[in-house]
Amino acid sequence: MTETAAAEPFVLDNSYARLPSEFHARAMPTAVAAARLIRVNRPLAEQLGLDAQALESPAGLDILAGNRVPKGAEPLAMAYAGHQFGNFSPVLGDGRAVLLGEIIDRNGARRDIQLKGAGRTPFSSRGDGRAALGPVIREYVVSEGMAGLGIPTTRALAMVATGESVLRMRAEPGGVLTRVAASHVRVGTFEYFYRQGNNEGVRALADYVIDRHYPHVADADNPYHALLEAVAARTADLIAQWLLVGFIHGVMNTDNVSIAGETIDYGPCAFMDNYNPATVYSSIDRGGRYAYNQQPGIGQWNLARFAECLLPLLDDDEDKAIAQAQAVLERYIERFEKTYHDGLAAKIGLQERREGDTELAYDLLKCMAEQGADFTLTFRHLADLGQASDSRDDAVRALFDDPAAFDGWAARWRQRLAEETRDDAARRAAMRAVNPAYIPRNHRIQQAIEAAEDGDYQPLEALLAVVARPFEDHPELADYARPPAPEEVVQRTFCGT
Repeated sequence: MTETAAAEPFVLDNSYARLPSEFHARAMPTAVAAARLIRVNRPLAEQLGLDAQALESPAGLDILAGNRVPKGAEPLAMAYAGHQFGNFSPVLGDGRAVLLGEIIDRNGARRDIQLKGAGRTPFSSRGDGRAALGPVIREYVVSEGMAGLGIPTTRALAMVATGESVLRMRAEPGGVLTRVAASHVRVGTFEYFYRQGNNEGVRALADYVIDRHYPHVADADNPYHALLEAVAARTADLIAQWLLVGFIHGVMNTDNVSIAGETIDYGPCAFMDNYNPATVYSSIDRGGRYAYNQQPGIGQWNLARFAECLLPLLDDDEDKAIAQAQAVLERYIERFEKTYHDGLAAKIGLQERREGDTELAYDLLKCMAEQGADFTLTFRHLADLGQASDSRDDAVRALFDDPAAFDGWAARWRQRLAEETRDDAARRAAMRAVNPAYIPRNHRIQQAIEAAEDGDYQPLEALLAVVARPFEDHPELADYARPPAPEEVVQRTFCGT
């Protein structure tokens, strides 16, 4: 590598900038006075084909802080609309994020490089366009935790402390997150054009998405119908995967739904400790619209808004277009249920599906909810149990308020396991491969944030180490698997702004 190339961490393209001007607004990141690098995600940098050492250099820090625009960048803020808690907002857009451009990773995939918290843009309205360090750390940890779990997600490439304060409920240290995504196109991006009656804008955006994310549908009889089907399938699988690890997004507005099928916009999100299907993590979600158990239905609702945008492209006859869209939305439910039910069966160690398996899994969930059992540890410890009751049962039983409540279910479960042809060791290994020992626990994230705000990054590093490999046991960090003690429970929920 030449000296000149080594000094330039990014060489970017920007296909989104080549779309018509109404798709975005030019926006330069706002420089900060005292940037300090907190962390570069070295494994991700390697996957992207980037030089982590160059990113950690002064030249790299300048880019990650927004103080210098890299070669090839055409910085912009994307335009989009969105339904927020069911109410339509015609203009939202990137109010605190700047898309620098795109790189081609080692697998040949185009990936967005975005600075979140990079200052005001034309869409900032009355906001300052900045991000507090706490939410930057939260998004880094949770998105990397999701990646460790194998769930499609945006990624965090770097965190920078700005050396400046932002005013929220109090003055907080500021930060900038470098986010990597398959793209940042959202359902709300389509709504932005559709609600203006700009069907050509919808068509241009759909063509862009097909070319970038779903090239296999380009040769379909109706590529736009095939696009709707593909997005619905990815969304169904994604939300099923969320439920299988106890994840709650928090604000599934249409502007927070990725067309690429990735988890995006980690604001008021968290993983459940004790299993309660009505759990909500957003302080502004007073009606529980985005509760854990509402996510599949909200996914369908959001897809219906996407389908509305595509109706003029599906068929010139509106009734026929609506019928096509409704059929896709029905298949979404079928796809979600299959993915979710197959996942539940795997979590309780069932490989050869039989009638009654789904009910058996649901009965365990019902018992967990009634008995206050920890979601993650119940399934993880279940993997250690044999086909006969012994002392290993104690770790699971202790998670239930009344340990005897687990025993009746366990007896039925063992009867079902006896019908499997797979041996016990293989079954336990398979269960451990789908039931993590570690998740980014809410209280651990909060502890890491508070320590980082005081200049101590050791808790953050330890937390990132375990969530990067959540299915492995880390004896030296075993305490990170523990649910919060009563005094450690994070009582404050998050609005994400």
